[in-house]
Amino acid sequence: MRAIIIANHADADGGVVAERLGELGWELSLWNREDARDWSHLPEDIGLVVPLGSDWSVYWEDVAAFVAGEARVLRDAHERGTPIFGICFGAQVLAHALGGRVERAATPEIGWYSVAADRENGSIFGQNPWFQWHYDRFIPPPGATELAVGPQGCQAFLLRSSLGVQFHPEITPTIVERWSSGPGAEELARIGRQPSVLAAETDSHAHVSASAARRLVDWFIEHCVTVH
Repeated sequence: MRAIIIANHADADGGVVAERLGELGWELSLWNREDARDWSHLPEDIGLVVPLGSDWSVYWEDVAAFVAGEARVLRDAHERGTPIFGICFGAQVLAHALGGRVERAATPEIGWYSVAADRENGSIFGQNPWFQWHYDRFIPPPGATELAVGPQGCQAFLLRSSLGVQFHPEITPTIVERWSSGPGAEELARIGRQPSVLAAETDSHAHVSASAARRLVDWFIEHCVTVH
């Protein structure tokens, strides 16, 4: 079973999500989204696509060609029934590709946040806080089912075999440490957050979050992959 992870060249760590997929027997390959304007069609033997987060915004003019290339591949995968698990920016591109909308959120969300889900999906999405680092939000595409919400809007949607989540189930303390250094530290300072405090919160939540992420991956495989 072959899967593709889509990510920026400098931030391609699939964390817990990639680890769980590997345990389930998936062979993971990386596509750098900086090459996306040159992509054509998804290879026929790809059974899963996982677009990760990014420090880009879908509507930035200077990355429009790359976003268009990624959206084209995601749309192609969705139309042929290849499951997609979009995370943060990956979910935003997915929503955009399928007819939804991406816009600036009222306020940034950086840190650990709870999301709300109905009773049917609460055990997967709503039992623990999830890590977030985003300035934008997505409006789900037409026909999608909203699975979870937060103060900024939709946190998870499902359309056929395509799942988009605004939060970061893949997160690990190492990823948070990397994001919180350099330009990330400057971002945190602008919203009044300290990297050391964010790291301590992550250490507190990481074990529970990892377990929840593994359950989410299993749920996705069960509901979106094995049915095709």
